[in-house]
Amino acid sequence: MSSPSKRFECEWRPSRRLLEIYLCAQTLALLTLSLVEIPLWARLLGVLGCACHAVWALPRHVLLTHPAVFKRLRHDDDGWQVASRGGQWQPITLRPDSMALPWLVIVRFRLPGSRLTNSLCIAADAMPQDAHRRLRVRLKFSRQRWRVAE
Repeated sequence: MSSPSKRFECEWRPSRRLLEIYLCAQTLALLTLSLVEIPLWARLLGVLGCACHAVWALPRHVLLTHPAVFKRLRHDDDGWQVASRGGQWQPITLRPDSMALPWLVIVRFRLPGSRLTNSLCIAADAMPQDAHRRLRVRLKFSRQRWRVAE
């Protein structure tokens, strides 16, 4: 019998399903703003808020076109690491509230020296089915997964 490899690496692409869900949520928010009886200034402020959120969230979390977005994740003897589009690998500390579901993986992590927690939302259609399954298994069962990155 061969021993399983300790090294795991994956990369994902934008998810069509995540885009559809985001656009449905935006549509419902705008529809609600149009149906609720509130002053015009409040309605316009709500529409502006929805537009600003779309401008900020779409390239960073849904379409993955922003240069600083993380698109690769790996696990080896050194622990968990992420990499941006053209950047270097950076060690991370996984947070206990990360989730691995069959249709969605949410990786919550902290970069060394940062107080902020980052999130990756990886839908099942963003990578090959086998790679998504291996990522879920690795997140659920890897030893020392909450180890602090150095």
